[in-house]
Amino acid sequence: MLWVQNGQLPAWAPRLLPRSRIQHAQLRVGSQARSTGCAGYTRHTASFIGASAALLSASRRLSTLSRADDRDERMGSTVTPGVITSPDAPVVGVYKTIRSGERPSVDFVQVSSLGTTGPEIGSQVWIRARVAAVRVKGKSTFVVLRQNSLHTVQACKFKEKEDGGESATAIARFFKALPLESIVDMSGVLVEANVSGCTQKNVELQIRQVYAVTLAAPQLPFLMADAQRSEEEIAASKDSKRPLVRVLPDLRLDNRWLDLRVPAHNAILRIQAVMCQLFRESLAKRGFIEIHSPKLISGESEGGAEVFRVDYFGSNASLAQSPQLYKQMAMSADIPGVFEVGPVFRAENSNTARHLCEFTGLDLEMPIAWHYKEVIQVVHETLADIFQCVEEKHAEELSIIRQMYPSEAPKLPAGTESPCVLNWDEAMELLTSNGTQREDVMADLSTEEEKLLGRLVRERYGVDLFFLDKYPSSVRPFYTMPSEEQPEFSNSYDVIFHGQEIGSGAQRCHDADLLEERCAELGVPTGPLASYIESFRHGAGTFEQIQ
Repeated sequence: MLWVQNGQLPAWAPRLLPRSRIQHAQLRVGSQARSTGCAGYTRHTASFIGASAALLSASRRLSTLSRADDRDERMGSTVTPGVITSPDAPVVGVYKTIRSGERPSVDFVQVSSLGTTGPEIGSQVWIRARVAAVRVKGKSTFVVLRQNSLHTVQACKFKEKEDGGESATAIARFFKALPLESIVDMSGVLVEANVSGCTQKNVELQIRQVYAVTLAAPQLPFLMADAQRSEEEIAASKDSKRPLVRVLPDLRLDNRWLDLRVPAHNAILRIQAVMCQLFRESLAKRGFIEIHSPKLISGESEGGAEVFRVDYFGSNASLAQSPQLYKQMAMSADIPGVFEVGPVFRAENSNTARHLCEFTGLDLEMPIAWHYKEVIQVVHETLADIFQCVEEKHAEELSIIRQMYPSEAPKLPAGTESPCVLNWDEAMELLTSNGTQREDVMADLSTEEEKLLGRLVRERYGVDLFFLDKYPSSVRPFYTMPSEEQPEFSNSYDVIFHGQEIGSGAQRCHDADLLEERCAELGVPTGPLASYIESFRHGAGTFEQIQ
């Protein structure tokens, strides 16, 4: 009787998809394929496609309206939440819109607790969850309920002699009419089971009552079963009789609220939140203070053209490329170290995974006693602690993510061990020994070179995280301190993880005269930086930043 496979319907299971929807989906896919494969259309072609889209939209609305009455009837009568606990409550029904009125004496149970720390076997429980998958065969009904995107449990209903199959018929009709992704309240008896396709593998619910809380649209932009498949699964099905559907990024982003119901994507959001929290906790323990710097500024954070310019009531302004100038000025305020978790804006007109117009940055700034490598140690320990905590305490979320996006636990020295630091000359030698010839050894690394260097460091030193030190001064911003022994190099580094830069750091020019010399050398106007430069004339200490 077990039919759920990896939380999805198997190929042979009916999808309860109306025929009109299947035709509509095929036409949409065909139109999109033509639009992406051609440079342009004639006016007649464009008009035809526009008319076709209008007809399909009208057909979809009429189809939905024609089924509305039938759907409501099959799902039972409209009920108020206050009656669901009464002895004569209907088996199925649709709630009136909840508007903070009646509060029935119902305590909902978390799906994640079923079969673990929650109610005992044989208990009757109430849960509120989304309907992820349905299969109805005669008077037998199987349902997969999903709660908080990550946890699923199977519920079922069979014909019972006591009522002659009346309740089983009502529940089967209810779920045949109910659109997937709708939210339901369900009462059922918890029984032991062996369900390989749900997160709650040792139990299932025998349905007693079920009510629709909110109804999803009959036709969603994409099926959740399609959206949660890995690229490996899709590629493997390419030459089969039934190749799997790939949900494209634009469709996901246009319906982001749906895409975030995909377990892996929901788990990624949770891991991001955890990492920000751990970053804050790690630095707060060291005495750092969290700041919130302006994002609408009069000048530029880093100089150059990669900045979004905006009108500020008739004056020129820009979105901050980084909080670093404000972090440095905070050091002049005798704060023992600052950090920030906030948005960063870069006008990088490039369609690659390495270029983002907006992202959330984790920044810190701290004073140093003698050498900027004091900060490298702090950064290394902070990142090592974050990675270790995520792997150990959030293994469930990582497991869900890795089902869709395979990866391994990172290899890195323990937080108490010395970080892996590779200076620029050593990195060039490592690339050369692998057959890479660079025309300009002082040029910044390309994407391919960065990935190759990450692989070579992993092979030689057995780590995925390392610091590439002593970057050439020519590829660093104006506020970076040049090396005293070799001015062509700087007291700066990149933080590289899995062959990709995830951060950069440097000792800052805390001497106002030297800072003005660097600005003149690189052609950076000092007018918008007047307050920033002035902050170093009032007794600034030595400090370093990481972003």
